[in-house]
Amino acid sequence: MRWLILIAVVINYSSFAQCKTYKLGVKGDTLNCTDNNNLKQGKWVVHIESLRGEPGYDEEGVYKNDKKEGAWRSYTLMGDIKAIENFKWGYKNVVCSYYNMYGLERQESWKATNPENPYDTIDVPDLHTDAVYKRIIKIEASTVRHGTWSYYEPQTGRLMKTEDYVFDRLSDPSKKKTVISGTDSTAVAKADSTRKIKPAEVLQYEKKNSGKKKVKVRDGATGGGPQ
Repeated sequence: MRWLILIAVVINYSSFAQCKTYKLGVKGDTLNCTDNNNLKQGKWVVHIESLRGEPGYDEEGVYKNDKKEGAWRSYTLMGDIKAIENFKWGYKNVVCSYYNMYGLERQESWKATNPENPYDTIDVPDLHTDAVYKRIIKIEASTVRHGTWSYYEPQTGRLMKTEDYVFDRLSDPSKKKTVISGTDSTAVAKADSTRKIKPAEVLQYEKKNSGKKKVKVRDGATGGGPQ
C-alpha cells in the first residue's frame, strides 16, 4: 500500500514539475497547466462571467501546445450543455453540436487544416464530361465548412433542413457526378465512351413532349398493316 501511495506521489510531482502554473481539481488532478514555455497543456476548465449583455459560460477540454485538441464541452452558468465542439490543431474539425434549453439546435461539420502542411485533396469536375478528378490544393483558411450541416426545430427537435458543403462551398444536391480515378486523358476518354449523346432532334422532341401522359409517335410505316 505504501508503494502505491509513493508511486502516486511521484506521478503527481512529475506532473507538477512540468507545469509552470497549474490548479488542482477536486479529485487532486492537475488542471490549467502552463508549461515552462508558457504554453497551455493538458486538461483545462475555464469559467467566463457574463459581460455587457453576453451570457457567461463554463468550458472544459484539452490543450496541446496551446491549441485546443479533441472534444470541448461548454455549459451555461446554470449547468446546461451549450455546445460540444471538436478541434484539431486548434481549429474546429468534424462534427460540432450546439444546444438550446430544449435540446439539439444544430450540427455543423468542419474540416481543419494542418498549418504545417496546408494541402488537401478535392474533387474537380470536368467541364465537358461527367468525370471528376482528384486535385491537390493549398487551403488558405485554417478550417472550412465540409460535410453536412443539420438544423433542428427549437422546441420539437424535428430536423428542419440540411446543407452539404465541400471545402466551404455549398453543394447543389441536384448535381450528382461519378468520381473517376486518375488525372490523365484516359479517364476523359473512358467517360466520353460511356455517355450516350442524343441527337438535337431527339432532345427537342423530348423537351416539347415532356410532362405529357401519352404521345403519338409516327414510326414511318405505310399501309393498313400486314398483308
